[in-house]
Amino acid sequence: MKLYDYILSPSCYKVRLMAALTSIPLEIRPVDFHPGGEHRGAELLALNPAGSIPILEDGDLLLTESSAMLVYLAMKSAPEWLGDGTAEQASRLQQWLSFSHRLTANLGGARLHEMLLRPGDLAVLQAQGIAALRELEAGLVEQALRGKPFLASNRPTIADIACFPYVALAPDGGVLLDPYPAIRHWSRAIRALDGFIEMPGIHRLHELKPDPSIKAGEE
Repeated sequence: MKLYDYILSPSCYKVRLMAALTSIPLEIRPVDFHPGGEHRGAELLALNPAGSIPILEDGDLLLTESSAMLVYLAMKSAPEWLGDGTAEQASRLQQWLSFSHRLTANLGGARLHEMLLRPGDLAVLQAQGIAALRELEAGLVEQALRGKPFLASNRPTIADIACFPYVALAPDGGVLLDPYPAIRHWSRAIRALDGFIEMPGIHRLHELKPDPSIKAGEE
């Protein structure tokens, strides 16, 4: 199984992370995304005319969307990452997978603007990212009230892996995570999973900050 990969891409990282958590070996094919722009060269455009990465090859199968890759890896090796199969949980998974694309657009867009000087209205991207983080925070608080520490279940699923990278890297785009204690608890729970792997900016060791807490009167 071959992954066309850029080490600093959160979308690529979520596939590497899913593979590590499910003990699936990957052949990594590094892509010179920046500054080389290899993803828009003839070889990779022949695989993915959209000119984006990651790209996952497994025999005759070619996948170009990271959410589809997460589903595929889970089905191959660890179907428990797809939830319990109930209609309620399946719909929750799909909702958070769709939500993850919004994180890519806003938090990811702000990060690309700040790190790679990509064009975009930074203030708008940051405002959209903050709105998304507030929505995620509310969802995690609701789950905690149900006694479930993860987005769709009492155990991690592909929904958590889909959303985690762009949230964890939000500070790269100038969006701080300090106001969101539920998100910080959730991030620590993901970092603590057996098989967790790092990428630049996302480390296994927890931040050297006090445990996040919600003060009386806060929601």
